[in-house]
Amino acid sequence: MADGSDLATIMEPTGRVQTLRRVLDTVVDGIRPVVDLYRPYVDGVENLPADGRFLLVGNHTQSGAEVFMIHDAVRRAIGTRVRPLADRGFGRMRGLPADLLAAFGGVVGAPETARELMRHDQTILVFPGGGREIAKYKGEEYTLRWQGRSGFARLSAENSYPIVPAGLVGGDDIYRSLTTRDSAVARFGEALGRRLNGRPDMAMPLLRGIGPTLIPRPQRMYLRFGTPIHTTRPRGVGIEAWTQTVKERTQVQLERILADLLRLRDVDPYRGLNPLAWREATRPAVPAHL
Repeated sequence: MADGSDLATIMEPTGRVQTLRRVLDTVVDGIRPVVDLYRPYVDGVENLPADGRFLLVGNHTQSGAEVFMIHDAVRRAIGTRVRPLADRGFGRMRGLPADLLAAFGGVVGAPETARELMRHDQTILVFPGGGREIAKYKGEEYTLRWQGRSGFARLSAENSYPIVPAGLVGGDDIYRSLTTRDSAVARFGEALGRRLNGRPDMAMPLLRGIGPTLIPRPQRMYLRFGTPIHTTRPRGVGIEAWTQTVKERTQVQLERILADLLRLRDVDPYRGLNPLAWREATRPAVPAHL
């Protein structure tokens, strides 16, 4: 996968990566009718700028479904390929796994990489919480862990790049955590992570799916794209202050999206993918201008 020291491969992937990309696109197009049978809830696509020049900012879930769903929804709506910014740890991957990530459009989330994508007006996807937002302990479902993470806001402000919040609900309910972050089990996991890879924030809680098993719990996915946030810095406002303003506006809008989707899901008879409720599934409202 491309990293900050190999910017040429970002826009001009190798022949192997291009071949894998065509294969992935064919597979995704082939399984799309099957995915549609589960009626994923997607709204707000009318908020996506048609030119593809924007930064999607989303929330990570335990399932990882948000990466595929955002990518597919944007491709369907405006025909552009989303470029996810991956955790720097993925930059150490080599061989086929790295090529597959590159074929999907992923690049390492270094500032210089993001700037290169912005110079080429690419549609970019970032999860400011990174990998630490995947590990959800009991009571942390659909919470954002953006402490100390404002690089996306700074880069957007420097390049006047619009931000589109993208919230997903459903992914944190496939598994339920059995432990809280202040438990002995969590402290042990953090100590182990610190010792093994220096990442105590990546420690995973004890999880269960259906009953006491690790079989995933069936869950409908709910995705919403918010109103674009314009990031051009006003005259007389310093870059630090404006970066914080952009970050706060993005976080507030994304948290509002998640709260709205949680309320919507609570009254949806199809939230657990019960086949008997398929026809009664809550549907997105059609925008008035469409």
